[in-house]
Amino acid sequence: MSAHSNDRTGNADIATAFLKLGCTAFGGPVAHIGYLRAEFVERRRWLDDAEFADLVALCQFLPGPASSQLVFALGMRRGGLAGAMLASLAFTLPSAILMVAFGYMMMSLGDISTAGWLHGLKLAAVAVVAHAVWGMAKNLCPDTARRALAAGAAAFVLLAPGAFAQVSAIAAGAIAGALIYGRARDEPNGSDTGLGRRHLVAAGCLALFAALLLALPALAAATGIREAGMASSFYRAGSLVFGGGHVILPLLRAEVVPNGWMSDDAFLAGYGAAQAVPGPLFTLAGYLGTVIRGGAHAWTGGALALFAIFLPAWLLIGGALPFWHSLKHNSRVRSGLLGANAAVVGVLFAALCTPVASEAIFGFGDALAAAALFATLMYGRIPSWTIVAVAALAGHLFA
Repeated sequence: MSAHSNDRTGNADIATAFLKLGCTAFGGPVAHIGYLRAEFVERRRWLDDAEFADLVALCQFLPGPASSQLVFALGMRRGGLAGAMLASLAFTLPSAILMVAFGYMMMSLGDISTAGWLHGLKLAAVAVVAHAVWGMAKNLCPDTARRALAAGAAAFVLLAPGAFAQVSAIAAGAIAGALIYGRARDEPNGSDTGLGRRHLVAAGCLALFAALLLALPALAAATGIREAGMASSFYRAGSLVFGGGHVILPLLRAEVVPNGWMSDDAFLAGYGAAQAVPGPLFTLAGYLGTVIRGGAHAWTGGALALFAIFLPAWLLIGGALPFWHSLKHNSRVRSGLLGANAAVVGVLFAALCTPVASEAIFGFGDALAAAALFATLMYGRIPSWTIVAVAALAGHLFA
């Protein structure tokens, strides 16, 4: 088989894997990390838990949608830049299409916030995240010190919620790991994909990110063109939010409602719809851009908003990953990563408690259902997307 044929096979594998997740990954960024781990660590074995946690830690440090950045990083690790873009498009496209369609149909959507099937999806997210935390804890917290670091990180994030607390907990874990473990022993690394040789391109990505953050507002002010203003607003929202997911909502509202581009009711209708579709919550931008643009070609506004809000994430992860790839080979950095990875487990556990479980479990019946879904994932060897489908159907039938 030719090298070109191998490339096509690899690209098809990447597209198929991420498209499946783009159609079935409900529950927000934390749940997405669980789905991604189940697919690429447990099922396909593209990387191990330590490598996966390294990427999670990097994405938590960067502004933007953490799960979408993780998708980009996983695709880049598997297939270079082409793989990264293919993974991002495959993962994002299903929800983007649905949100643009919701933009066209917003007047007939109604209120879905109390829908039974939506509640079922939230319970499925509890099970998926709990399964991810359990698996990562076994692999990344094997000793008392790292279990203590994970517990401390979880407690800190729960007591001081917010994206800054998450980043601080991971940074503190890295410092503690370096102090506790000293210089980690050298270990062979078989995952080198040559990314470390692309530092010049990476630096260009970071420079372009900063340049656009400054240039787009100036362009919007100078031209007065609505599309330029949209590009500036959505790019800024994607650039300045840490934590991703629901954290983006107040930023987006501040950009689109005070400007008179849409009403609060229309904005909240899109927020409700965004919770009911798979994939990244940032695809809410597709709905917002569609409504703002209006008319027969409203989808072009959705496409512009989607590109503008995801572009910072692509530039940041593409720019940071090669430097991260080089740094993590340093023995002192690897020692710190032992602590950082343990802290990631704690941060994910805190997120499992709130908002994942707190927004899904409202009584004993909900807790029992989530526990049953978790047990099915643990012992039933059933794909997570099947759990999602069953939970949604059960929520609809028994609401």
